[in-house]
Amino acid sequence: MDNPGPQAILGAMKMNADVIVVGGGLNGPALALALARAGLSVTVVDAQPARARAEAAFDGRAYALAIASKRLLAAVGVWDRVADKVQPIREIKASDGRAGEGAAPFFLHFDSAEIEEGPMGFMLEDRHLYAAFLDAMGETAGITHIPATTVTAQEVDPAGVTVTLSDGRHLRARMIAGCDGRQSGTAQRAGIGRTGWSYGQTALVCAVEHDRPHDGIAQQFFMPTGPLAILPLPGNRSSIVWSETEQNARTIAALDDDAFMEVLRPRFGDYLGDIRLAGARFTYPLNLTLANRYIAPRVALVGDAAHGVHPIAGQGLNLGFRDVAALAEVLVGAYRRGEDIGAEDVLERYQSWRRFDSTTLALGMDAVNKLFSNDNSALRAARDLGMGLVNAVPALRRAFIRQAAGLSDELPKLLKGRAL
Repeated sequence: MDNPGPQAILGAMKMNADVIVVGGGLNGPALALALARAGLSVTVVDAQPARARAEAAFDGRAYALAIASKRLLAAVGVWDRVADKVQPIREIKASDGRAGEGAAPFFLHFDSAEIEEGPMGFMLEDRHLYAAFLDAMGETAGITHIPATTVTAQEVDPAGVTVTLSDGRHLRARMIAGCDGRQSGTAQRAGIGRTGWSYGQTALVCAVEHDRPHDGIAQQFFMPTGPLAILPLPGNRSSIVWSETEQNARTIAALDDDAFMEVLRPRFGDYLGDIRLAGARFTYPLNLTLANRYIAPRVALVGDAAHGVHPIAGQGLNLGFRDVAALAEVLVGAYRRGEDIGAEDVLERYQSWRRFDSTTLALGMDAVNKLFSNDNSALRAARDLGMGLVNAVPALRRAFIRQAAGLSDELPKLLKGRAL
């Protein structure tokens, strides 16, 4: 590649797209739509068979979308496709808890009535969001979607990047956006290392049906072995994200459905009446993993490829959408000015915009998890008092509500609902 002859040939090769997006989960399609709607051409290489996930039956996997994420979905033409399938989050309650004891007397209570923007967020099932992205990509000019295919190699030269697909094809573009998760092959091939550690916890994820309505209230109980989130879904259903120690989680996951529910019930409580398992059960090991860089020559990392965080605040997908909005704004701006969108100085603008924010939030969630995932009596008293004080100060409480909703003055355009 140091020979000027091959470089000239590569430079003259026809580009298949402006951007190759590696990864077709949720961040990848969101980025593709944002770029294509602004006039760039995008190829999405998706390892999964497209329709299988979109047509899956209810399994309880869902996301808590912040207001800012809703605005991005509206700006890229997806929100109207899912608006009738979401459950608004009207209140959030967080407290210490122990199995069978109920909530602690001091707690946090966030009410969306305290802000002007409406509900603090929205719960939406994975299958509905993915199907909406799939349909939107199919209807948007400038997007080529290649499902059930992986990238096996990538090679950068001064004029662009060439990727090799698992079916033997070669594609060429100005740059690659790695949206391929915590084990990102894009990052590995670009020589980007990672920093992180295991939490010694596993998330048990499922959905339940219950007798009483949840009224759009999300509950977070901080148990000694890890947080238990009870998140409202449409109807009398809730999504459960239950963090346990690895050993406890292995034991619980091995139980049959009836025995599993007997372990969950004392932790869940009876405030929603009797509960019943709805759909499948899943387990996910929990760790913190941060890419040492978000960019490499003609490569940018997005979402979990850049930062895998604890689900304690349900911010994983919202963080990914922040990356999407920032990268799209940087690339579209450069494209309209006639710059090379894969140039180092262009991609550095994205890294400068996102790396500090996402790393700070990831480490903040790490600290909260360590503070609350224990049964130390002194720490328990201090954190309960802290939650009580925040709850008692309206201005501080509203600041936390706005943070949870993803609202700030420094947001990219798409997170404000503005087109690029």
